[in-house]
Amino acid sequence: MNVLIIKLGASGDVVRTTPLLRRLSGSVTWITAANNGAFLEVLMDNLRCLSWEERGSALDRRYDLAINLEDTLEVALFLESVRPAEIFGAYIDSKNSLRYTENSRCWFDLSLISFYGRREADRRKLLNRQTYQELIFSGLGFDFAGETYLLPEPIETGLSGDVAIAADTGPIWPMKRWAYYGELIWRLKDKGLIVNVLPKRPSLLEHLSDVQNHCCLVGGDSLPMHLALGTGTQCVTLFTCTSPWEIYDYGIQTKVVSPVLEEFFYQRGYDRRATTAISVDEVEAAVLKQLEIPAPVMIQIAT
Repeated sequence: MNVLIIKLGASGDVVRTTPLLRRLSGSVTWITAANNGAFLEVLMDNLRCLSWEERGSALDRRYDLAINLEDTLEVALFLESVRPAEIFGAYIDSKNSLRYTENSRCWFDLSLISFYGRREADRRKLLNRQTYQELIFSGLGFDFAGETYLLPEPIETGLSGDVAIAADTGPIWPMKRWAYYGELIWRLKDKGLIVNVLPKRPSLLEHLSDVQNHCCLVGGDSLPMHLALGTGTQCVTLFTCTSPWEIYDYGIQTKVVSPVLEEFFYQRGYDRRATTAISVDEVEAAVLKQLEIPAPVMIQIAT
């Protein structure tokens, strides 16, 4: 069986899609963004990784199944030239409109191209309690049974410690950046813990090493979180504007959910209230629990 997967980005979304490879038999061709090739190129003998710029090379064979997890017209137009026997995901219909297959509705009904429109899609996303893997697996006729991520060997950096802080968020989701990382770092260091803020690296495989070499990762819903889940690294994840329910925790993640999540759910602007709603006390307690360090006891002295 020849399978084509098209998942370009973001990097965290590519990583969380890799459990599918544990269930697909035969030869798999995966088209992704060039920078994400580092995660896929040497994963499996039956996996061929192509960048989006190299997509023409994927036309060298016929595919029994194409899994298109992108929601853009450009990708759907390319898929039309592939002409697979079966499609899961987005495609171009006879009127050159972007549509998605019936078996992929469980995921795409919650997406930007939802039949229901953006507002209703976000409402359904807020109500959804299935993980990303459960949604994709079930649409393809599989039962998700906790299949783990597939990741390559990292490039060792030598950076290690007790806690890694992943504070960066990028320009699309500014409200993912929690306001109190500085105070949290000060508190954890005051307890004698080795705390490192994850630096920018020239290679994603170096970034993978940085995450793996710590006992616990603290950050938002981002690539480092997925690298922690994929390497068995305990993590405390702060959800300020995206879905905590779509993330499968593999038994190693503590989710700290904003009390005002619904108000800012999937909003891409910026409001300081979204970044300050989670307290430092709550995050600190979650980190110490992950590290099995007793939380400080507050003693009130009568006067």
